[in-house]
Amino acid sequence: MIGKLKGLVEALEDDSVLIDVNGVCYVAHCSGRTLGNLPSIGEATELFIETYVREDQLKLFGFGTQAEKQWFLLLMTVQGVGAKVALAILSTLSVSEISSSIALQDKAMVGRAPGVGPKVAQRIVTELKGKVPALGALDPGVQGLQEAIGEGVATSNVADAVSALINLGYSQMQASGALAKIVAKEGDDVSTEKLIRMGLKELSS
Repeated sequence: MIGKLKGLVEALEDDSVLIDVNGVCYVAHCSGRTLGNLPSIGEATELFIETYVREDQLKLFGFGTQAEKQWFLLLMTVQGVGAKVALAILSTLSVSEISSSIALQDKAMVGRAPGVGPKVAQRIVTELKGKVPALGALDPGVQGLQEAIGEGVATSNVADAVSALINLGYSQMQASGALAKIVAKEGDDVSTEKLIRMGLKELSS
């Protein structure tokens, strides 16, 4: 089983890369995000590999990080998510954005990926709740607050501050991430107004 490829970029396609490993060329299918981070043709690179074996095909899927590979495997445990859809999600969202989407139960964020309808997006955020890969996890404080918001159990001042920041044009992930850092330093008994001011300062820094 191939776990990693280290070699030279031979060619780039829309959804794959050809890597020359000591004269043997391997085709690895990748997310758009991974392909975009690869070096130029002729330069050295390495990818973590997942081998996909079926009766009628054998494919290699390449990932720039172990976290991305773990998310690929985890996403495919959800009914209706195959390799193509998993790569589409990884092309659209970073691993931290996927973690946030699940913590916040934000199916709309997941649904931004091509091929992910409302039902599949709902299954993803529901079935993967609490299963964030260790290498793809957010800061524990950020994740903890986001889970509290997603479950509707965050303190009212924090929840109100997040809502206010969203109304000002920030995403739920940006707002909750900024406030998580503030709560970690100041505690959760800060007034809503002060949280909003501090949140805006954090988001503009």
